[in-house]
Amino acid sequence: MSRSTKRIFHQIRQFSHFLRISPLVQEALRNGKGVVALESTVITHGLPYPHNLKTAQELEEQVKSSGSQPATIALIDGNIHVGLDDSQLEQVATTKNAVKVSTRDIAKTLVRKELGGTTVAATMRIAHAAGIQFFATGGIGGVHRGAEQTFDISADLQELARTPVCVVCSGVKSILDIPKTIEYLETNSVNCVVFGKENIFPSFFTSKSESEGQFCTTCFDEIIALQETSAQLGFSAGTLLACPIPEKFAADGQVIQTAIDQALKEAKDQNVNSQRVTPFILARVNELTKGASMKTNIALLKNNAKIAGELANRKANSNKGTPAQNFSRDSENKKNETNLKVPRIVSIGASIVDFEAVTEEDVKVFCEK
Repeated sequence: MSRSTKRIFHQIRQFSHFLRISPLVQEALRNGKGVVALESTVITHGLPYPHNLKTAQELEEQVKSSGSQPATIALIDGNIHVGLDDSQLEQVATTKNAVKVSTRDIAKTLVRKELGGTTVAATMRIAHAAGIQFFATGGIGGVHRGAEQTFDISADLQELARTPVCVVCSGVKSILDIPKTIEYLETNSVNCVVFGKENIFPSFFTSKSESEGQFCTTCFDEIIALQETSAQLGFSAGTLLACPIPEKFAADGQVIQTAIDQALKEAKDQNVNSQRVTPFILARVNELTKGASMKTNIALLKNNAKIAGELANRKANSNKGTPAQNFSRDSENKKNETNLKVPRIVSIGASIVDFEAVTEEDVKVFCEK
């Protein structure tokens, strides 16, 4: 059993008491079909009703059209639901007092049996616990502007640094400090890939920023190979796949950026901070742009869901060895690898061998005096 597989089983065992995986998602995972996780914060906090419900349904359809199974994640009545039925999706979309759930909030939300919409961080952690490798969202959180004074850095970045899930998104929200976020990802060894022909990191609403990713590609097999090779190397960090929004859906970038700047100023003047910043700014920008930003937001969400679905489906249908082997450009390297000799190891000094037994039984220890 590989190290990554053991890690997945360990996560599932830890979460098993709370996980409620839908029959459709269970069947897809059991049969090796592609599965894509979808967050629920965009439903509970990102979009108003009924746009949130319609968008959630459209995102699931985008994943299905790519040959994969969608798994929208939310916390309901003290349980973690991976894959929602129609009534649950309606409940998530219409609940007025839903809470925003990052990783640290999972336990609290379960204890209080609140309805929780999962952020990027929480969705990543839960998806990994359920054995799901791909996750589609809009934009990730990042380093906030002025973080040198406030230390306001999204938990999404920490989760990317420790959870091996491929997050398909439109980059970092343009209301944040993009260069500092890219630097943070690099410092924490997160694969940061631009899905396109130019290595220009997208700026959420618009397709370009002044920053670059680690590299760019339009090859699904290369992305899968990157993820597989990282797992084989024992790396725990995730992969960020930043997808520029298609030009035909992109609104006037300067108009939206002007609205963002105004909304940021208003947020500061009104002392809006922490988790309330993003919902406030998105709502205000949508108001200032008369709905243009919401249409753009929905367009990029659907584009990301489709790409994630295709990626998961490609991974599932890869049956000619590992993706890393499929993508290898140099067959000579493989030949050389087979000729490598296993080195002999000499231990100088004492050697100690420890044995460890793990059991779920109730073990009682009796000591005689």
